[in-house]
This record gives sequence, C-alpha cells and structure tokens, in this order.
Amino acid sequence: MDLKNLGNSDLEISSIGLGTWAIGGDGAFGWGPQDDAQSIAAIHRGVESGINWIDTAPIYGFGHSEEVVARALKDLGGDERPLVLTKCSLVWDKDRNVGHTLEADSIRREVEASLQRLQTDVLDLCQIHWPSFPPGGPAPGIEEAWTALAELMGEGKIRHIGVSNFNVSELERAQAIAPITSLQPPYSMLMREIEEEILPFCSRHGIGVIVYSPMHNGLLSGSMTRERIAALPASDWRKNVNPAFREPHLSRNLELVEVLKGIGEPHGRTAGEVAIAWTLRHPEVTGAIVGARHAGQVDGFVDAMDFRLSEDEIAEIAARLPESIAMMQLA
Repeated sequence: MDLKNLGNSDLEISSIGLGTWAIGGDGAFGWGPQDDAQSIAAIHRGVESGINWIDTAPIYGFGHSEEVVARALKDLGGDERPLVLTKCSLVWDKDRNVGHTLEADSIRREVEASLQRLQTDVLDLCQIHWPSFPPGGPAPGIEEAWTALAELMGEGKIRHIGVSNFNVSELERAQAIAPITSLQPPYSMLMREIEEEILPFCSRHGIGVIVYSPMHNGLLSGSMTRERIAALPASDWRKNVNPAFREPHLSRNLELVEVLKGIGEPHGRTAGEVAIAWTLRHPEVTGAIVGARHAGQVDGFVDAMDFRLSEDEIAEIAARLPESIAMMQLA
C-alpha cells in the first residue's frame, strides 16, 4: 500500500482515511443512534486493514466522536496508532445550540478541549472546520483564527494546520499568514465544484487535499435503496436536508449507482469502491475520507485503497453523470 505526503507536512497518509462523523451518534446534523462498541470495532478494523489516519471533529456528537476515537486508540499499541485529524470553529452552548466562531480565544479553548477528549499532548492536524456557518456567509475572522492556529503549532500543541470547506479566496487569505498543510472539501460524482479552481490552486501551492463524502453520504455505496432511505430515523440529517436523497435527484442518482455496480462487478468491487476510486483518480487528491459505523462497512470499502479505474471506465462514468448538486455537504 502506497502512502502519500499530505501537502507540506511530514504526515504520510493512506489513500483512505476513516471518517467518524456518524459515530458521534445523535447530535448536530447527526446520523441517528450509534453503538459505541461498534464504532470502536470499526476503528480497529480500519487500522488492521491499513488505514493510518482518522478524521474527526468536536461537533460530531458534541465531543462524543473524539471521545470514542480516544477509547479505540487506547486499545492499540504505539506502533499501530493512526494519525488523528480534528477541527475547530463550530461550538455549542449548554443547551447544545450550535454556533460558529473564529475568535482566537475560542480557537485556543477548542484545541485544549480536543486534546483532553482525544487524550493526547499534541494534535496531528487541526483544521478550521468552516470559514462561516451557515455556509456561504462572510468570513471576517479567518485571519484571527489562522494566526491563533499558527501560534498553537509554534507552541507544540498542533503538528500541522489545515482548513475545511474553504474557497480559493479564503485559501489565499490564510496562506498569506502561514502555509496551509491541507484542505478538506466535499467531492463526489454528485458534487464536482472543486475541479475547476480549487484543485488547481492546491496543486500550485503544495496544499494536500483530503476529500470528504466520496460516496455522497452513503448514497453511492450500492447498499442504499429507496426503502432504506424511507426507514432512516428522523434524527438522520440526510433524510430531511440532503437534496441528493430526495426527488427529483434521487431517481437519477440511483440509476448512476447501477452504472457503478456494473463497472465494479468484473473487478469484484462494490459501487462504493468505484465511487471512492473515482475521486482518487485526480493526482491532486491526496486521500479520501470514508465513514463507517461498524466493521462490516470498513470491509466494504477498504480495498478501494488499491483500486484504480481505467480511462475507459472513467469515460463511461462521465457519460452517465447527472448534474452536480450545488450544496455543500455538512461535514
């Protein structure tokens, strides 16, 4: 298995990282109830299978995801410990109302809280989760937050710093203060906006790219059906917020899944593995974040680390792609 350097850092990562949004359970933009034992088993299976990095965030389950990651890593030896990537800027109050801040004092408090929940002395990578929230608004605090993160890196509490969900203008503002190790944007067959400007910018400036939602929140996994979508719990944000899971998009998206199944079948691959490999076809993409709620889901996608599509297969997919759904995926 090949490892790639993440941007300007000394972090060498596998082409797939384990996403832990869903294992936060119920909470802000949650995925419904989750069993912690299954979450820990999924993390262990990922590490056993060669995944060497985990992506998490404080907002996933209001800190619960970071705590579960720490519990899972406690069972692993030092040589097995994967890199842990976390975030900052989304906060909540005592009533769990979600807010957003890029103030330096808050960034410092968030980093200290993550260090405590993850039971570590240093964060491998800390990313600004959102430049503004709700997405698309002004982001006047980027410079203050980025300066704070650069100072925390200088103090030895963070090894590297990155951003998530930034556009090119926002990347330029941060880059003027301190180098950006990585960008975490959404990218899937149904959301391709980063191809035109963001990927070329990252390539020119040596910024690593770790994409999230390569299976578009599970829709392209091959196991998502109309019946399963209808049965999602009310607390699962995909059911009510994500337009890809509703008409008029749903029918076209499920037709695309059948195409992916047809491409994967001769290789013994799932539709989800084809979807992940499609994102990894770009040399600018360092790795893809794939979430799992239990060990069996890891088994269903982990072999995509070594799977690459042919030019003919890429062309076949391109001919069948529906219109890109212009909505940032909430991660």
